[in-house]
Amino acid sequence: IAGVVKAHADGRHVDVVRVRVGALRQVVPESLSFCWTLVRESENMPDAELELECVTAAVRCRGCGEQSDIVSPWSIWCPNCESTDVEVLRGNEFLVTSLDVS
Repeated sequence: IAGVVKAHADGRHVDVVRVRVGALRQVVPESLSFCWTLVRESENMPDAELELECVTAAVRCRGCGEQSDIVSPWSIWCPNCESTDVEVLRGNEFLVTSLDVS
């Protein structure tokens, strides 16, 4: 995250970093927020706040065509027909979506 932020901030002061994290990435938001407080100090961005957008996982079943949200990242299957032949539509994201700089 810090590498992406520093490259795009281009020497400007970073106020806010927004990150989109999908449920399938198995990131614990509180842990990432804590780690960010350590990283921002070492990367000379001491005031940079981290805002997380947590995205639920969703799949499309190749068997029945149903689109469904996934409740557990541990079992990815169609809740309609119980097929495991599914396409992940969302929930695998991990990206910096925007920065506020000054």
